[in-house]
This record gives sequence, structure tokens and C-alpha cells, in this order.
Amino acid sequence: MKTMTIRSLLFFSLFISVKAVAQTVNTGEMSILPGTVVSTRFDFGNTPTATFTNDGEFYVFGNFNNDGLVSFTPGQRGYTIFQGNVAQSISGSAPSDYFKFYDVLFNNESPQPAFQLSADISITGNSDFLNGIVRINETEGLIVYENNATHSNTDNDGHVDGYVQKNGNVEFTYPIGNSSFFRPAKILPTAPNAATDAFTGKYFLENSNTLYPHASKVGNVELIDDKEYWTLDKTEGNTEIMLTLSWDQATTPGFIWQDLDPSSPEGMEKLTIARWDEEKRLWVDEGGIVEIGAGGIQTGTVTSFFATSGFGVFTLAKVKRRVEPVGNIVIYNGVTPNDDGKNDYFIIDGITNYPNNRVSIYNRWGVKVFETTNYDSDGNVFNGHSEGRATVSPDQKLPSGTYFYVLTYELTYPGGEKRNIEKAGYLYLNDN
Repeated sequence: MKTMTIRSLLFFSLFISVKAVAQTVNTGEMSILPGTVVSTRFDFGNTPTATFTNDGEFYVFGNFNNDGLVSFTPGQRGYTIFQGNVAQSISGSAPSDYFKFYDVLFNNESPQPAFQLSADISITGNSDFLNGIVRINETEGLIVYENNATHSNTDNDGHVDGYVQKNGNVEFTYPIGNSSFFRPAKILPTAPNAATDAFTGKYFLENSNTLYPHASKVGNVELIDDKEYWTLDKTEGNTEIMLTLSWDQATTPGFIWQDLDPSSPEGMEKLTIARWDEEKRLWVDEGGIVEIGAGGIQTGTVTSFFATSGFGVFTLAKVKRRVEPVGNIVIYNGVTPNDDGKNDYFIIDGITNYPNNRVSIYNRWGVKVFETTNYDSDGNVFNGHSEGRATVSPDQKLPSGTYFYVLTYELTYPGGEKRNIEKAGYLYLNDN
């Protein structure tokens, strides 16, 4: 088998064939060494018997087809740049284990989507969507992000329109959307949390009611997003996840977000994540903690309270707010433990009237830092230290930042009926 090593920028015909149809074809072994820059103005093909190793920089101005092995040397950061002003395709019959990039840049000035993907590719480092929507073929094609892989410059002009698989056990935001709309979803693997876990997600800009009837829902769900939905499936492993979905006025119906008011908890508590339970054939409530975007209520995110009860189809929904006695519970979500006598701990007015309660507090990675029952009955309050059944070191001083709380308590209604009430939201720890 012939071997080709490129040590500097040389004319391709010295090493590989350039066919009459202006195509660069590798039929042997081709390596781009670190510090080397190579480019091809032609379409690039890697045949079934060929091996292409990129440890330098490879500029591709045409199409890219791989039927052999495309990879990089462990410990090296090969950089592949797809660039041009004419639409480009990335194709091939090789599985993602044989179609590996470390860092990759999508930068094409032609009308979007500028990239058509009909192969399974793997990214280990970073994918930069500087100027390029990657549309994946409906019947074949997948982008796999290996554990700790990242992406950058994702927006309406650069994202993935198709299926994305995330491997591993770290938090990940899916760089997904549909056409010119970037609509990300984020997952946080919880337990057992293995590096071999895999989750696949996609965004759909269409009404889910056709396949998953909105009339079939649990009693507290009132309205379901009829413009969009996401799918998230567990491909490998047994790990559960916490899920964050986004809303955007450009795609999300107004009844989901227009009545949101940060000063009115009642409205915020009605926005939730809904999941289609395939076994029960109905939409179920996964709970939701709302965070409004920096620019106002037109954008924002909703995060499930705990690990989702399953996988499959998800979207946004509005739920009925439980009717509770006036003045029942008042939550103050600012904690400044500086011994000035003001908000030195997490204050929940009225909680001592409902001793059958539980308070859990989590950090932004979903790690439980505090939990207790019968809150504020014997000095058992959250004052910026990890305590109780926390999964971090006991009595550890926690850093300032945003946390979120989940409060459950038993409420007895007139007539003796008892119900469990659940409240959740953000908690802000300062000056700790």
C-alpha cells in the first residue's frame, strides 16, 4: 500500500490522483503533520481502502466523501476547515468511528443551509458554526459529539438541522435547530453517570399534535406548544437526565410566554416541560423552573425539577396552578449569610405550619447541596453551607451563585383532604 506524508504545502498531484472531473482522491495513506496547512479546491474523496490522518490544518473548498478511515493521532488537534461560497456536501459510507474530526469549522457564504450531511461524523474537540447550517439527510446522517466535545458560534445562521448524539457524562447543549431557527436543548446527566452514556436529540418545527394528540394529557396540563417539539432518546447506558428546553418568540406560540412576569411567581409557575409518555399514550408534566432571557420574556429556558421520568418527545406546556389558601407560604429566594440580620438564611414564611415538608437545594450542575425535612424546626435552615443529606462535603461553605430549590409539603384542605404541594425556583446566594 502506498504511503503519503505531507510535510509542507505541496501540489496534490505529487501524492494523490486528481481525476479529470477535478476531484482529489486518496487511495492509500495520507497524513497531514502538525504545523502543516493543506488545501484542496476540488472535491475530496477517501476510498474504502484509504486512511486519512489530519494532525495539521486541512482546508476543503469542495465536497468531502469518506468511505475509508478519516481520523487524527491521539494527542493531536487536527483542524478541518470547510469553507467556500458554494454549497458543500459531506458524505460517505463509513461509520462515525471511521469519520473522526478533532476541531472543525463550518464557514460558507452561500445561502443556508450551506452544508448537506449524509454520513455519520464524530467530533472530539470543537465544532465552530461561524457561518453554516448543517442540514442532515432525513434518512441517514448524524453528528456525534464525544465526551467533553464542544461547539461555538451557534445561532440562527449556524447550527445543526438534524440528529445530534452526545456521548459521555458531562452537561451538554445540543446545537440544534430547524432551517434558520436555532432552538437548543440542554441535558445534565445525573446518575449513574457513565462515560459510555449516549443521548440523541433533534428539534422539530412542527405541530406535535399530529403524532402525539394534545387532547390526551394529564389533568393539570392545560395548553401544549403546537408549533415545535424536541426528541431526546437514550442511545446507550442507564443514566437519567435533567432537561432544559428553550423558548423563542420567533417559533414558540405566544400563549406559552406572553403572560410571563418575573415579578409574579404565579405566572412563572405555570410554564413547564411536557413529555409524551408512549406507554400511557398521554402528555405528562415534568415540572419546570423558568429563567427569562437577558433581553426580556421573548426568550428564555425551562428546566425540569428533577431527572425526567423518561425519554422521547418533549415540548413546552402551561399547567393549572394549584389553588392554595391565601398567605399560605411566602418564599424569599435571596440569601446573604453575612450576619447582618437580613436574609442570613433561606426564609420560607409559614413553613412551620406544615411540618410534613422537605426542602432540597441543588447547584447549577444538579448536585444536591442541602436537604432536610421539617424545615426551620430546629435550626435546620439553609445558610450557605452544605448540610443534611448533601452529596458534597458536609458543612462546606458554598460559593456565591445561582442555585435552585424544591419544596414539597403536605397541605390539608377544608374537609380533611390532603395533598402534596410542590414549589420550585431559583435561589440566589450572595456574599458567601
